[in-house]
Amino acid sequence: MVWNLPNKLTMLRIILIPVFIILLAFGWSDLGEIYVLNNLIPMNHVLATIVFIVASLTDLADGKIARKNHLVTNFGKFADTLADKMLVMTAFIFLVSFKMAPAWVVAIIVCRELAVTGLRTIVLEQGGKVMAAQMPGKIKTTTQMVAIIFLLMNNIFFSAINVPIGQIFLYICLIFTIYSGADYFYQARDILRNNT
Repeated sequence: MVWNLPNKLTMLRIILIPVFIILLAFGWSDLGEIYVLNNLIPMNHVLATIVFIVASLTDLADGKIARKNHLVTNFGKFADTLADKMLVMTAFIFLVSFKMAPAWVVAIIVCRELAVTGLRTIVLEQGGKVMAAQMPGKIKTTTQMVAIIFLLMNNIFFSAINVPIGQIFLYICLIFTIYSGADYFYQARDILRNNT
């Protein structure tokens, strides 16, 4: 495994996940609350959102750096998508527990992620290349991350005009979650057909 800068950024994202969990798993009442745009938000949610944003930015950076400097590796393709899934699924589980996201939506997202991960494993076992993320998958990842940020902050940025931006992005990401998942299986149809 090559420890180039994109791979280091991916590992940083994975390391930030336990920090994100610790901030949300405990009440941290001593941290108090903070007013953000006239909305009282628990400080641990604000800090967790900052950690999530930093982790999400490493996702944007590692791919661009890898492509620009020809540092794309099979490890990077695999670990980058794994880190994304770990971060996003962790956030969604907390959002369900906080009653900020419908469980059925998160269940579909989790099932899709597990199915695509299994598909990538089958493709590799058959001697194929690691399936890199396509545009629908990238849109899915981006809309998931935007939805999570707004949901964690209780849609505060748009509460003044009563637009539930977090929920809007959540359902947009649900559409791309289903579409991109179907697209991965369509791309791998020949491998699946030859191994059934």
